[in-house]
Amino acid sequence: MDKSSDKKMLQKGVFTGVIEKDENNNFFCGEYLLDYKMVQSKFAVGDWITIKSIIENPSDISFKQYPKKSKNFDKANNKPEQ
Repeated sequence: MDKSSDKKMLQKGVFTGVIEKDENNNFFCGEYLLDYKMVQSKFAVGDWITIKSIIENPSDISFKQYPKKSKNFDKANNKPEQ
């Protein structure tokens, strides 16, 4: 892999997917837990998002189900690559 393709991957973020909600009212995307307050204020279940960075989930309650968490995500960019 050369530096230009490495740079493109970093711009894409960690993961792109759809916001979902589980039976415990946790918001998640793929295997990543999403910050509850952030989803409630700016997003909705079903929104396509790109996770830009992840951290270890600090919550003892949801760690087993979601060991990784993100507070750094935004609506996915659906523009085609050129």
